[in-house]
Amino acid sequence: MKAAIGLLPAAVLAGCSTHYVDYDAAASPPTTQANSTVPAQQAASAASGSAGTARLTMPPASVTPADLNVLFWNDAEREARFRDMESWFPGFEVAAAPKVREFPQGAEYSAELQNQIIEFMATTNAAGVMVLKDGEVRFERYALGFDAGQRWTSFSVAKSFTSTLLGAAVKDGWIASLNDPVTKYLPEMKGSAYEDVTVEQLATMTSGVRWNESYTDPDSDVARMGAIIAAEGEDAIVTQLKTLPREAPAGEKFVYKTGETNLIGVLVERATGQSLAEYAKLKIVDPAGFEGGLFWMIEPSGRNIGGCCLSITLGDYARMGQFALDGGGGVVPAGWFDKAGGPQVSFGDSGFGYGYQWWTYPNGNYGAQGIFGQAVTIVPGENLVVAVVSNWQTATSDAHRADWQKLVTAIAAAQ
Repeated sequence: MKAAIGLLPAAVLAGCSTHYVDYDAAASPPTTQANSTVPAQQAASAASGSAGTARLTMPPASVTPADLNVLFWNDAEREARFRDMESWFPGFEVAAAPKVREFPQGAEYSAELQNQIIEFMATTNAAGVMVLKDGEVRFERYALGFDAGQRWTSFSVAKSFTSTLLGAAVKDGWIASLNDPVTKYLPEMKGSAYEDVTVEQLATMTSGVRWNESYTDPDSDVARMGAIIAAEGEDAIVTQLKTLPREAPAGEKFVYKTGETNLIGVLVERATGQSLAEYAKLKIVDPAGFEGGLFWMIEPSGRNIGGCCLSITLGDYARMGQFALDGGGGVVPAGWFDKAGGPQVSFGDSGFGYGYQWWTYPNGNYGAQGIFGQAVTIVPGENLVVAVVSNWQTATSDAHRADWQKLVTAIAAAQ
């Protein structure tokens, strides 16, 4: 059970608990002082719709913890549930944009390239692929009974949304600088290994704090997330991360840590006084012109899970990519996506690296990735966005990721 929790990641399965605390959706004006208290009554306002833009949704009472071991779902269960996570997990839901961004239909690709995409979809069990080139739809296809009106889960693609909300909080003045110490916004981290870690080092996963992201080790840090009991007045992820030792100086070593993206989520919610879903409605869903709204899972405290698990349509994944490609429409600081999608960390001379919660690829490309085959890949040099949602047979596959990169390369080279 612990291993399954970790693989989801942990906070998702923990989110099936019926114990939630309330938030406060009303934020005070931006200041340079951290709000050191956990927001109150946000979930209550979301449930009633009286304050903010998010609605709390809960799964039916018939759903039990035994139903929620995602890594143990069989193929048919994944195929049915990845498009309907709202029926299995609690979360906040926000409506579609009042003005949907429409993309005109572009010229079809050659039959050869279309067949290559279709073959990739069949081989990797993809539910949908959409290609935007110069703001036009050049390819859109669905499989597995999925369609344009349905949402599909993101898994860790959500990390890039959380990164974008971090940028928005900087632009709005809620966060003064990425160079600020984490403790400015989360003072309860004082005295821990995060004492001297900056917000930017959280974003690049270079805190230097030791973390085990193993999805098969039941005692790994990611597996233990769901078992952590929060200290009074704290978020569970804060309680957990405070106990971790340092293994390298801050800023010198990259280690992939879902826990730290969850911490960014807490930091952004604390700074803005809004749930990630509410802030995403204002800063991503509406300005990017989402057509299908957004559902974002919550953990037991009632906070959205920064590192995982929102659900949107395939078209809206593509819209998110186009939003980033276009620079964020003034929602984030000028040049934000150049930094967020640039290699703040380089993995040797491979051409691959990591930015602000975005993976970076050779030739200046970047993208978001999630387990079971979710991806949004951006090719700035070709004004290209390629989005895919999938139901891989396994959570991870180096071969499928490599085939995706090859396919994007072929699409980028096409006329």
